[in-house]
Amino acid sequence: MKIFIDSADIAEIREGVALGVVDGVTTNPSLVAKTGRKFDEVLADICEIVDGPISAEVTAEDFKGMVEQGRRLAALHPNIVVKAPITYDGLKATRALSDDGIRVNVTLIFQPSQALLAAKAGAAYVSPFVGRLDDISEDGMGLISNLVEIFSNYDYDTEILVASVRSPTHFVDAARMGADVATCPFSVIKTLLSHPLTDLGLKKFLDDWKKVPQ
Repeated sequence: MKIFIDSADIAEIREGVALGVVDGVTTNPSLVAKTGRKFDEVLADICEIVDGPISAEVTAEDFKGMVEQGRRLAALHPNIVVKAPITYDGLKATRALSDDGIRVNVTLIFQPSQALLAAKAGAAYVSPFVGRLDDISEDGMGLISNLVEIFSNYDYDTEILVASVRSPTHFVDAARMGADVATCPFSVIKTLLSHPLTDLGLKKFLDDWKKVPQ
């Protein structure tokens, strides 16, 4: 399973890449707004750091605006993947952009029918938001299980990109189910490394090493 870092923070992204596990990046307007920087400047910096898919989201709500923005974003760098919402106009824009050879990540997926329509429209990725479903007492990982089953029935190239990942449990379950990608905040990526027995074991080794004559 590929790991994307869900961030627009350049320092975080550099750290994630330094770990050797980051295959790509997802951003959204909220993450970019936190930087206080211009969108294109942030994208340019990310493209210099990460040699992999970098999702950049359109902010227009109408078909024409989404297509225009999508084409402009895609022209910035070959690694840019245009991110579009699963709305009526978003679906139309997905088809138009994919017909132009532009990769599209269809976001804000909360039910299987949305993902299936996005795949049929030519999406390169669909982004189901598992954490947000859990927030309203729905089964986020159940959605991933359903999507893996449905997509396996057909010959779609669309990858399942698990988003709104908030815990190691989400991450591991996504991998067990066969999802293609999990996008995680840097804080979650760091927790994947952690286990109390690892910390205890390392402490014991180091304590014992201090007893060895130097």
